[in-house]
Amino acid sequence: MLSYLTHIECPRCSRKFTHNQKVSVCLCGSPLLARYDLNSVREVVDAGEFPSNVNSMWRYSQLLPVKSPSYVFSLGEGWTPLIMARRLGKHLGLKLLRIKDEGRNPTLSFKDRGLCVAVSKHVESGSTSFAIPSAGNAAVSMSAYCATAGTDVHVFMPADTPLGFIEGCKFYGANITLVEGNIADAARMMKAQNGSWTDLSTTKEPYRVEGKKTMAFEIAEQLNWKVPDVIICPTGGGTSIIGLWKGFNELEAIGLIDDKKPRLYAAQSEGCAPVVRAYEKDTDTIEPWLNGQTRAYGLRVPRPFADRLIMIAMRKSHGGAVGVAESEIDSCRLLAARMEGIDLCPEGAVGLGGLRNLIESGQIDYNEDVLLLNTGSSCRYGFPLVDA
Repeated sequence: MLSYLTHIECPRCSRKFTHNQKVSVCLCGSPLLARYDLNSVREVVDAGEFPSNVNSMWRYSQLLPVKSPSYVFSLGEGWTPLIMARRLGKHLGLKLLRIKDEGRNPTLSFKDRGLCVAVSKHVESGSTSFAIPSAGNAAVSMSAYCATAGTDVHVFMPADTPLGFIEGCKFYGANITLVEGNIADAARMMKAQNGSWTDLSTTKEPYRVEGKKTMAFEIAEQLNWKVPDVIICPTGGGTSIIGLWKGFNELEAIGLIDDKKPRLYAAQSEGCAPVVRAYEKDTDTIEPWLNGQTRAYGLRVPRPFADRLIMIAMRKSHGGAVGVAESEIDSCRLLAARMEGIDLCPEGAVGLGGLRNLIESGQIDYNEDVLLLNTGSSCRYGFPLVDA
């Protein structure tokens, strides 16, 4: 294992930070991103030494930030399957549809990718205690990785978070604070307590994005270093769509793919759709969505902190954003279950609804190679079975 991380950089003002420095956000207020010696990684690629034969996201250790293997607190996250959804694709009017099923991760969601990398790197940099505001999956994931790292963990969750997520955090030994309101209210409560912990809030430190970008690496490798035409990405805080864009750009820089990259579409429930509204207004600033409500709890983010980076990923990939009626969540879950035997989480169901809307509006056509991210399992949500 060898990381080619060189430094941390602000994508807005270009200020640089050393790779072993404890960082959160830039002095200018922007999220920070990890940077690598991509020329050296390209030499590794040319020598046939990338990736490794490890069957987890750590097969790409050269482009992950942890320097020492002793600080990788892995539970086997990543290397999730790409499932050919033939019947569902035909039903929607597509020649080729695949589903990247992130519900196969250790704590049943794609949050494991980002939280594994963030906990590992921050522990390597000296952190011993962590905190996060979360609508569910991220809190469970961080609790598990802090357990294996042996650190303190504090989670702040909306009081109406489904019991399965709360019990999951308890199971891993987390300190839990329930807060009336949404994830923004949980974040304010966490900040008010002013604990001596490392804050792992979405895009308020640079390493969760690094874990999420490994989805781009896996997708390309699983397709023999090709990329789909389109990826549908359920989007709340935006770590995944930012990570996918970063990952595909790094693959191009090291020569594993050409300059063709997937169009990235953010899918949101119409009950809380600040990214969709900003895209439709053609602005870089995402305004807060007041009183947002959706059963896709991971998408109930009133205002993503990394708004500029989200908009860059959508625009530069020539993608966009799509809203989905809240009432479609159950029907989309049922459609995927009955046609493909796949357990879409509510966020994944929003992605499927968004895909259907994009096809109907002519933004995606029959001959395109399309990939849908199912961001997790539905098992912790406590929803009753949908009607046939």
